[in-house]
Amino acid sequence: MLNFKLSGRILVLASAVTLGVALRSVNEQVPLGSGLRHTYPLSNAKTAGNRVITPELSVFIESVLKNATISGISIGVVQLIDGREPVVELDSWGRQTEEGDGHDLTPDALFNLASCSKAFLASSVGLLMDDYAQGRNVTPLPPGVTRFDWDTKLAEMLPGEWGLEDEWASMKTNFRDALSHVTGMPRHDYSYAPGDTSGSVVRNLRNLRPAYELRQRYSYNNQMFTTGSYVVKKYSNMSYMDFATSRLFAPMGMSSTTFWPEEAANSGKLTQTWTKFGRRIPFWFTDEVVDLMAGAGGVISSAQDMTKWLSVLLNSGVDPVSNTTILPRSVFDEITTAHTIMKGTPDSPEISVAGYGLGWMRFSYQGHDIITHTGAIPGISTRVAFLPADGLGFVILANGDEKAAANEVIAYRIIEDVLGLPRIDRVLGTNSRGQATRVDCMDGYVTAPAADSAMAAGRALSANLSAYAGTYTNPGYGALTLCAPTSDSHYCSFVLSDFAPLDKNIKTRTNLYATWPRIWSQSVRMVHQDADTFGLELTAVFPHGYGANSSAFETLETGEGEGRAVFVVEDFPGDVKKVKGFGLILDTDAVAARARDHTAVEEIADAWFAKV
Repeated sequence: MLNFKLSGRILVLASAVTLGVALRSVNEQVPLGSGLRHTYPLSNAKTAGNRVITPELSVFIESVLKNATISGISIGVVQLIDGREPVVELDSWGRQTEEGDGHDLTPDALFNLASCSKAFLASSVGLLMDDYAQGRNVTPLPPGVTRFDWDTKLAEMLPGEWGLEDEWASMKTNFRDALSHVTGMPRHDYSYAPGDTSGSVVRNLRNLRPAYELRQRYSYNNQMFTTGSYVVKKYSNMSYMDFATSRLFAPMGMSSTTFWPEEAANSGKLTQTWTKFGRRIPFWFTDEVVDLMAGAGGVISSAQDMTKWLSVLLNSGVDPVSNTTILPRSVFDEITTAHTIMKGTPDSPEISVAGYGLGWMRFSYQGHDIITHTGAIPGISTRVAFLPADGLGFVILANGDEKAAANEVIAYRIIEDVLGLPRIDRVLGTNSRGQATRVDCMDGYVTAPAADSAMAAGRALSANLSAYAGTYTNPGYGALTLCAPTSDSHYCSFVLSDFAPLDKNIKTRTNLYATWPRIWSQSVRMVHQDADTFGLELTAVFPHGYGANSSAFETLETGEGEGRAVFVVEDFPGDVKKVKGFGLILDTDAVAARARDHTAVEEIADAWFAKV
């Protein structure tokens, strides 16, 4: 989910050589495995030397699609050397629709960029700051605020709206802190839902628990980018979507790029999307959530359009074709500079310590500087990267979720072949949880996915299962109504009927269930583990299937959509037991940090849900 992780032997795109471009018609379709390419030039783009997207690379990518259970991948490559006009290479492999022939994906197909959208938000905030600095924006700033820049406090710009539970962080968090993930807030991604807006998310932050002190450590948080979009909306006198379109997309000629799923679908270019197991699912975002998700992960674009963005980035914010300044150099430098340590210990000798800027991560691979971001929402896995010193940029778009490892493997292959680096043999596949996985071997260094494991059955519940059913509330997360398998209300009958095709013999299970629409999930399953602790799954259930396949299935975000629910049961005279509530535990690092000062689950959980 709008995800960015640095784990294992991570690396991203890269390098400096000349690229070849064989120009082809936009409408020409080439069968998978033909060794030919769809190519689209930028305005007046020139051809150059050797290809990056070679027949050999195409065969390799085809094997990635098969081994990692990916329906389709679209790639764009840009080279910009010595101030010349950009050379663009584009290709696509696999399926865009389940109705197609399996080779219908094209480089102009539209994908949600997920967290690769964050760079556009950071750029927009920087542009708004520059507008004030240059006198182009005369919208009054709040009383007492004389300057709007990266050191300006959120509390100053959003008086009466911004607030965090931690008073010091609430007062002192500036825009650089917010967009470099050092506010002390963990994800809290399940606190917002359809119907929320960027403004309501800002006003709800005060109800969410921090985990760390301000600037103590890197802690990824999508709501800060939603907050950024709200600031742009408030002080530009237009929606963030209109601001980004008029100031970024339109000047770069990114004519297909939008925030609106319905607009993208009506173009006929929007890709269909699939789960990590290869089941088709709806395009995850709807027009209803555009304002909410635009800043953190709402941009919809294509490999073709993204090469225009990469060309500007490779030229330090200036369009190399028109010589138009898209990003002032001060904005470009601020957002691409690493402001906080994201990964303080390299995972392997060839990869440096990693830092996070404002919507960008930065590290080096065998001495080559890389600026990059990844993205993930259900049905989509993305990666954008550029090497400023080498004049090369890439975008990789996959229409399956949790395929970051597959995108990495493709990126490694490009880097190794283009730079002439030692090629690492990688075994890519799909584990039992549907994730693309890999094993890397080089000079005895091996990384492999951890084996799947399940917790053995433990102690019995303190009370009858039915006692745990009912409605629970949390100020930041709202209300949640849990059903036991024997619950017979109209609501519970509906909930249980959705899960019944998936959980056979549902009436005999020691589980709790709920319908709880969130941005990232729709339903909740709690599976008893030990005493009053349940395993938690925030999932999306499709009891009647989706698309051409009508069999029931579900999908959830591995790791992000999994956790624990720890219930507290109180004893009363007469052997009466009442459930007080439960602690929602999703981020184990955040819980461990709170446990330094507290012991009760009510205080250390990511959220405490009190029973009504």
